[in-house]
Amino acid sequence: MKIRQAKAADAKEIAAITNAIIRDTLVTFTTDERSADSIARDIEARGPAYLVAEQDGQILGFATYCPFRSGPGYAQCRELTIQLATDAREQGTGSVLIRALEAVARAEGTHALVAGVSSANPGAVSFHAAVGFVEVGRMPEVGFKWGKRLDLVLMQKILATDGLVAPDSPALGR
Repeated sequence: MKIRQAKAADAKEIAAITNAIIRDTLVTFTTDERSADSIARDIEARGPAYLVAEQDGQILGFATYCPFRSGPGYAQCRELTIQLATDAREQGTGSVLIRALEAVARAEGTHALVAGVSSANPGAVSFHAAVGFVEVGRMPEVGFKWGKRLDLVLMQKILATDGLVAPDSPALGR
C-alpha cells in the first residue's frame, strides 16, 4: 500500500467511495452525493492536505482536512475527513492514512485536528480513539437522516509540540 497526495485523476474513485457512504450509511448526515468534478476542485485547493491510500492502482480510501471554522483565531485548527472503501476497512489502512495526514498537518503548522463523527458509527469513534483522539463533546440530535435524529461526537487531537496547552484542555485530563 502506498500513501500519496491525491490527484484530480483520483476524483472518480474517491467519489465512488464517498457516495456509497452517503447513500448507504449513517456515517455522514449529508444526503447530497459528490460529483467527481467537485472532488477534483477540492483536491486542487487542498494540495498536500488531500491524501489517498492506493494499492495495485486502486484507491482504498482518502483523508483530507479543511479549516475548522473561519477567522484568524481558528487558523491552526483543521477538521478532517477520512473514508475507506469497504474492502479496505479493518486492515490498518485508516491508521496509516491518518498518521500521514497528521504529518502534513504538523508540517503546515496545524495545532489541532477535529473530527465530527456520527453517533451511528461507533467504529469510527473507536478508530479515532485508537489513534489518539479524545472525545471533547457531543451534540445531541443535530443530525437528521433516514428519519432518525443523530448525535454528533466531536473528537480532537492536539498535534503541536510547542508546549503551550490551554488551561481547560482535554490534554490536561479535565
